[in-house]
Amino acid sequence: MSTAFTRRTLLAGVGATLALPAIVRAQGAKELVIVSFAGQLQEPHQWLARKMEAKHPGLRIRLVPSESQDIVAQIKAAQGFSPFDAMPNGEPPHLTAQREGYIQKLDPSKVPNAANVVPELMAKSGGFGVPASYSLIGIAYNEKLLKTAPKSWADLWNPEYRGKVAIPRASSNLGLGVLAIAAKIYGGSEDNLEPGWAKLQELKPMVGRSPTALIQMLEREEIALAPIWNNDAAGAAAKGLPIKFVQPDPGPVAIISFMSAIAKTREPDLVNEWMNEILSPEYQQFAANAPYFFGPTVRGVAVPEAAKAYTPSTPAEIAKLQTVDWSKIAPQRGKIVEQFDRLFAS
Repeated sequence: MSTAFTRRTLLAGVGATLALPAIVRAQGAKELVIVSFAGQLQEPHQWLARKMEAKHPGLRIRLVPSESQDIVAQIKAAQGFSPFDAMPNGEPPHLTAQREGYIQKLDPSKVPNAANVVPELMAKSGGFGVPASYSLIGIAYNEKLLKTAPKSWADLWNPEYRGKVAIPRASSNLGLGVLAIAAKIYGGSEDNLEPGWAKLQELKPMVGRSPTALIQMLEREEIALAPIWNNDAAGAAAKGLPIKFVQPDPGPVAIISFMSAIAKTREPDLVNEWMNEILSPEYQQFAANAPYFFGPTVRGVAVPEAAKAYTPSTPAEIAKLQTVDWSKIAPQRGKIVEQFDRLFAS
């Protein structure tokens, strides 16, 4: 079959496959239920679903856009087979999923494209799932409201921006990343978050409950700048909003998204095929391009020209990427959220 595709062909017929809130598997049906992203960022998964359905007549792939915690609750409540087959997780919930046992270890012999993943990224999987992509935490700003664009994380505390900054709630990976980078650039670490807490309190920021809320605050000119995912900033700019994205010094925070098989999946072979296709050069190139800008995890996949404002594309830019030791942050997540809400309650 032809491998050519466009966004128009991608979206044709998608509505019939999007999942309803309740998961119902027909008796004897060949169905794969994949947890996915919401909105436009789900489109690469939609394209892959159409491709696999064409390859396997009678197969139906349903994509369920949902917050991970909703999915986890359903997985834990299920008796027998899981109602879901595979899910993406950022690094903090990926560690939790391993610890709590609701995702499966990877058998690399059944996912041959895993051999092509950048080794440093593969090592972070802990042997569970595959690194599907990475996203960046940088700074988004409304160019109509600032005379001087931010260049570094420290610029969030520039007096020129006082009263114009918002931060994400710590219940999200975005919020955890912001706390960690604030701690690290001001003398702390993942083991010592106190400098980060002190600097965030000094900032006296507004708080956005989600990346979407932060983008809306920028659009309504309630704020001028905020830490944000590169994908969300790109989506806002594509809609014509005056929002720019900065990869701030000493570097943006990179967070890997893993795709993993859920424990007790009914369709382990199809899940392995799904993960293998996620790591194909064709899928990786598609997901890396506009308007998605997911960072490629497979060796030899170039960053498209359209993505270079949002994704590191040179050795120097890649070398600047900041990482977080999530093994130290993830176990504290509940306490961190409680402390954040106590300090920044509106």
